[in-house]
Amino acid sequence: MQSQLEFTPPARAIMVAGSLALVIGLMKLAAPILTPLLLAVFIAVIVTPGLVWMRRKGVPKWGALAVIAFVLLDVGSLFALVTTGALEGFRESFPTYQERFMLLSQELGGLLERVGLDHSQEAIPDLMDPGKVMVLVRLMLSNASGVLAMGLLVLLAVMFILLEAPGMRAKLHAAFNLTAENEARITQLFARINRYMQIKTLTSAGTGACVWVLLWLIGIDFAALWAILAFLLNFVPVVGNVVMMIPAVLMALVQTDIPTALFVTVGYLAINTIIGNGIEPKVMGRGLGISTLAVFISLLFWGWLFGLVGMFLAVPLTAAVIALLDASPHTRPLAILLGPEIKVDDEALPPAAELPAPDAANASAAAALSAGKGDGGAAD
Repeated sequence: MQSQLEFTPPARAIMVAGSLALVIGLMKLAAPILTPLLLAVFIAVIVTPGLVWMRRKGVPKWGALAVIAFVLLDVGSLFALVTTGALEGFRESFPTYQERFMLLSQELGGLLERVGLDHSQEAIPDLMDPGKVMVLVRLMLSNASGVLAMGLLVLLAVMFILLEAPGMRAKLHAAFNLTAENEARITQLFARINRYMQIKTLTSAGTGACVWVLLWLIGIDFAALWAILAFLLNFVPVVGNVVMMIPAVLMALVQTDIPTALFVTVGYLAINTIIGNGIEPKVMGRGLGISTLAVFISLLFWGWLFGLVGMFLAVPLTAAVIALLDASPHTRPLAILLGPEIKVDDEALPPAAELPAPDAANASAAAALSAGKGDGGAAD
């Protein structure tokens, strides 16, 4: 007779945790391969409606793929030319900015010392070292060829994904024998991610355009570079809207004066408030149904796992994980915890169990002890 092994809940939890740690470790090791593939998948999700629209208009598959490849290549080339040109100009003008920045840092250190913070005159230049900025610029320019090669690899992967996309539904049915419920869940997930990525791309483009107009009107140098940075960082949840304004504000500070830098800060805050907190939520609705805490934790986790690309794709990746957790009744509680806030009336919730007050608890314990002693005395 064969005996079936049964594991206790703690044993199953340990096994699941160990398996999860092993999978995460392997993903971390395979990050150089997985990162461009994930980026290609989400770019393919964005351009899929364009492919479907051209196919409905009678454009052949290869013609539609050629149009998409041409558009993506042109957009990527434009971004690369503008970024590298701006970085070259920034490197040439850097000595002037560095002199002005060191003067401002010394003035800030003197102000802090007058307020009462000792040794600020020596600490501020060390904390705000412009030489680190120059090292970063040189590193980005030296890695331009590697970024170009990675972009071509991602573009090629996007083309293959779009080529295989029409037959993916039949393959999933044959491989996993999907039920109607699971198929509907997958379709809904892809539709929500598609909508999120499209709206996020449009709002990011709008943010970048508004930033460029703001900085161009004021006369801040390299406005196109800061606009591209705003477009990219708008994909990063929670911290992206704050980080995008730091380089432009510092540039305004070293190029002009403090009132202009404050005006740039107010302009960034207005743009992020109008687009990020006004237009985007109304257009997107509930988004992907992820709690704010889960978004912040996912930003840290995916950023650690896949670097900058993981930070860009933190929200859709977390949405996919929540959908996987929701597919099983054993992991559905985790999906509920990571999901959006559940609005329930307090009257609908069961009443919480109330503990006895400390005095009442002590009185009950003393009464029980006295009763025990009395029984013991009677027995003797």
